[in-house]
Amino acid sequence: MDIEFNKNEDKMRMMVSDLKKKLFTVHKGGGEKRIEKLHGQGKLTARERIKKLLDKKSRSQEIGAFAGDEMYKEYGGCPSGGVVVVLGYVKKRQVIVVANDATVKAGAWFPITGKKNLRAQEIAMENKIPIIYLVDSAGVFLPMQDEIFPDKEHFGRIFRNNAIMSSMGIPQIAAVMGSCVAGGAYLPIMSDDALIVKKTGTIFLAGSYLVKAAIGETIDNETLGGSETHCEISGVTDYECESDTECLETIRDLVDKFGAPENAGFSREKSKDPKFPAQDLYGILPSDRAKPYDSKEIIMRLVDDSKFTEYKAGFGKSIICGYARIDGWSVGIVMNQRKVVKTKKGEMHFGGVIYNDSADKSARFIMGCNQKKIPLVFFHDVTGFMVGSRSEQAGIIKDGAKMVNAMSNSVVPKFTIVMGNSYGAGNYAMCGKAFDPRLIVAWPTAKIAVMGGAQAAKVLLQIQMSSKKAQGETVSEEDKKEMLDSIQAKYDAQTSPYYAAARLWVDAIIDPKDTRKVISMGIEAANHAPILKQFNPGVIQT
Repeated sequence: MDIEFNKNEDKMRMMVSDLKKKLFTVHKGGGEKRIEKLHGQGKLTARERIKKLLDKKSRSQEIGAFAGDEMYKEYGGCPSGGVVVVLGYVKKRQVIVVANDATVKAGAWFPITGKKNLRAQEIAMENKIPIIYLVDSAGVFLPMQDEIFPDKEHFGRIFRNNAIMSSMGIPQIAAVMGSCVAGGAYLPIMSDDALIVKKTGTIFLAGSYLVKAAIGETIDNETLGGSETHCEISGVTDYECESDTECLETIRDLVDKFGAPENAGFSREKSKDPKFPAQDLYGILPSDRAKPYDSKEIIMRLVDDSKFTEYKAGFGKSIICGYARIDGWSVGIVMNQRKVVKTKKGEMHFGGVIYNDSADKSARFIMGCNQKKIPLVFFHDVTGFMVGSRSEQAGIIKDGAKMVNAMSNSVVPKFTIVMGNSYGAGNYAMCGKAFDPRLIVAWPTAKIAVMGGAQAAKVLLQIQMSSKKAQGETVSEEDKKEMLDSIQAKYDAQTSPYYAAARLWVDAIIDPKDTRKVISMGIEAANHAPILKQFNPGVIQT
């Protein structure tokens, strides 16, 4: 190992350590005092409930742990968006679990809460896997009701999706383990099975205070909408449980009786470990993002037996395409190459730029994966498409459009790993969030933006300088530097993977060593959804 490798490794270790520290804080939800209060009511926290529900020692992946990070500060914050979402296993059956965190504003719905719930339902619908709701919520966060209530992607979309999933035959189980009020009361009743916990679970369209104000009736919440009311009188719920633990065991019993899922038929063989240790991933990716490295070295640490069959190896060298297996699953890999490569034009450091020939190669490879029913995995370290007169005259826009068309119309599932830079149209062509990857995750080294911070800062500075000049103002070199530093600091903060994760532009920030697990679990989920559409790449000009 050379000194550069060791420097990179040290830097990545620190970033992964920071990731774990941030996750530890986020997992505390609303804090220790609120956790103690919840326990005093005989209730488990959202994460404790999920841990009891999922199979012991099974692998899992949390979705949106950093949702809402550094947002809603005027209201005290909203850790994890006030809801915990986990892809995991119940009785060896893959499921998605959605659990309201009652330690965060009593589980109230912020705008990001709605977005995160919709993402969980999207995962269930795309992959046709069961979804389990552990309900404990005070309903819409009223100070922000205008940003969560009426629009297409707001609160109401949840219930529309309940109905759509029911028609698709996707099992939905809802357990009312705390408050379930107003519009939220429809969620458990639109599910296939509804459970309620004695004394702590309540369901009603309007609580006792609102009932008193609206119609003058005096009644307590338990009589109005507790377990006895809904299990013995209204018939709204199907199962009455004595405690959180009994409720979770009942859910496990219900899932245990499900029939076998359908199968999309993706190829899987016995998993083999890579020949090179995953730990090496820490040292390969340069801490200085401008420096070159051989992207194939990353592939060798991720694919089974480090075996990779490269497509058109001598052509379009700024993107690597090829076939491999990850945890036994057959995959087609599309990855930006960052190595200094010898070409007919001499030595070239691609720097994550997509050239004409690479875009054309990628489009053809993507079409081939669709023909062969092979899931696609995109690894980002991309700064965009090549610019300049030579590229424009060669038709870079046309070649880029080929790639975007083929990728957009893919019928095989797509998965995206943002390792490093993910800028501009390069983000789009490499299956960014806007292009429906089944899962999209980032390494701590990821940066997502329309362009790099240094370039953006210089462009914005030029605009500001031109504006001041037009107003007859003069700017000293010292003021100019201060403006540049301020712009770049703000822009750099917005390119952080945590900024992206807070807004659910990525599903998770992961330790690079967990990359194989995430891809494998994603393909396993996708394998529940047979491909019913024929691949049509759209307009692909030659």
